[in-house]
Amino acid sequence: MKYLAGLNEGDTLSDIYLCKHKAQAVTRNGKPYLNVILADKTGILEAKIWEPTSGAIADFEVMDYIYAFGDVSRYQGALQGSLKRVKLAHEGEYIPADYVPVSPFGIDTMEKELAAVIETVKNQYLQRLLKSIFIENKDFAGRFRNSSAAKSVHHSFVGGLMQHTLAVTRLCKYYVKAYPTLNHDLLISAALLHDIGKIREISPFPRNDYTDDGQLLGHIVMGSEMVAEAAKEIPDFPPKLLRELQHCILAHHGEYEFGSPKKPALIEAMALNFADNTDAKLETFSELISNHTAEDQDAWFGFNRLFDSNIRKTGKWQ
Repeated sequence: MKYLAGLNEGDTLSDIYLCKHKAQAVTRNGKPYLNVILADKTGILEAKIWEPTSGAIADFEVMDYIYAFGDVSRYQGALQGSLKRVKLAHEGEYIPADYVPVSPFGIDTMEKELAAVIETVKNQYLQRLLKSIFIENKDFAGRFRNSSAAKSVHHSFVGGLMQHTLAVTRLCKYYVKAYPTLNHDLLISAALLHDIGKIREISPFPRNDYTDDGQLLGHIVMGSEMVAEAAKEIPDFPPKLLRELQHCILAHHGEYEFGSPKKPALIEAMALNFADNTDAKLETFSELISNHTAEDQDAWFGFNRLFDSNIRKTGKWQ
């Protein structure tokens, strides 16, 4: 199959893709059309079906595998498909693994790094907590290794949650060296645990969408609850230490408008917020760059709401 990441402007679509999104819309002239998002393991492609009632367009739903036939053009700096014909694909006509994006860093390799980081936490209660969650709880460990860190914005792939967690932890390790006031064990533990609620907030692939609990509670609250539940099983876990660890999790988005139940009141919570924000934004920008071809070197990608700016890749100077 021709993967979405390999498409260029002017290419023809004629392969099987997973439908991740389907929504009806209306043009300015009142003509109905469909917005569709196609997906495979290399990325996604927004597509339009301008003639949805045409006999060439079969009935299909979100999470169906479909044969998509059409053209690829460019709109506001991004590739976009125009589908002329659609038909359902049936089991046996596609390989599911072709439609699940996976972290490029290797899940087994990242698991080993995570285990090594846990050993650097010397506080007996925090190390016991981390091991009980990440190593001894096999159900959690399996879900954590296969989870994404977001539905679509950044790290939206198998292993994405672990990749993001380790990137945040590495930044926090640098912060500890640069600012000795920071408590290493508290900050590193909070970095490893800050997003564990996402295994309950976002459903497994290939759906990778918000669960009911995710919509109602969110990963920050659920993550804090999960830490408290695990700490109850550890004899004499210091209540003050648990509160400070939970505070770091509850404040890691930094601002109320970004969904943070609390603003940072501890220096470790502030450092975690900076590390989380840094990795989320730089990974998002990196993924935007990777979705553009070498020919787009000096092309503007268009306005991005997350960055509140029109963005592009750094130019070549020679």
